[in-house]
Amino acid sequence: MIAVQPPAEAPNPLSIPANAPEHCPGTESELAGKSDACNGCANQEICASNTPKGPDPSLPFITERMNSVKRKILVLSGKGGVGKSTFTAQLGWAFAADDRTQVGIMDVDICGPSIPTILGIANEQVHASSSGWSPVFVQDNFAVMSVGFMLPTSRDAVMWRGPKKNGLISQFLKDVDWGDLDYLVVDTPPGTSDEHLSIVQYLKESGIDGAVVITTPQEVAIQDVRREIDFCRKVGIRVLGLVENMSGFVCPGCKTESQIFKPSTGGAKQLAQDMGIELLGAVPLDPRIGKSADYGVSFLDEYPDSPATTAYLDIIDRIKEILGD
Repeated sequence: MIAVQPPAEAPNPLSIPANAPEHCPGTESELAGKSDACNGCANQEICASNTPKGPDPSLPFITERMNSVKRKILVLSGKGGVGKSTFTAQLGWAFAADDRTQVGIMDVDICGPSIPTILGIANEQVHASSSGWSPVFVQDNFAVMSVGFMLPTSRDAVMWRGPKKNGLISQFLKDVDWGDLDYLVVDTPPGTSDEHLSIVQYLKESGIDGAVVITTPQEVAIQDVRREIDFCRKVGIRVLGLVENMSGFVCPGCKTESQIFKPSTGGAKQLAQDMGIELLGAVPLDPRIGKSADYGVSFLDEYPDSPATTAYLDIIDRIKEILGD
């Protein structure tokens, strides 16, 4: 008879230290500090001793800073290239269209910071003051923070491991003088890794109001977005809804729409039904969206008659409605 070892229980993602090795069993596991994966880890001794590690010392400062932020919204997707940053920018511009609304965007896509370019502020720099880092302002009521402001040139690569990424995200939350915000929109990289776990951990006390999940119609994107929704459920993030980007193509001349990416498995509509979440809307392809992003101008303001603008605004109105705003 062959002895079969039962499969190990999956670790709670929030119990894994930021600087842990790839196959960390988690601090709450019976194998903490004793697994082969623990060899060489800086946390091995304290995990093996069963001595509880104290809370991250930055958490009280983050919570205090975030007390002045009314709504915190994550923009997520398991897939890259589906338009998360573009959607984040349009969301920010739409919120900031009301002069009485204070808006912030925090770009935690550390290795691919595109928000400064999309918002037309790529050449700006971050300045320090007695109250912390000053964010860069697109307009008086629209503040932005990104690692892109800290790079010597736009060609410089950011080659950081998890602990350094997590440290910068912590600084963005506790050291940036955000002031009183009605909305803080967090633009994230694709996947469910260091940056996502850090945001969830750091904002656990102050609370995340929800996540908007972005996809495109084809199955190669849908399958990764499915995992992103599963991630949200595992870490307790409310999914506000799903947005399908690049949903058809709008001709700038005749305004007719045709399919570019075929929804071979039903697209976002079927995914929303399968996962029990709301489909907030579908944004058609418009070449002028990319042009606006390259030139750092608001697509919503530049092309108010585009079907894509109508779709964006309907989605944003629905997000406000869900949040009770």
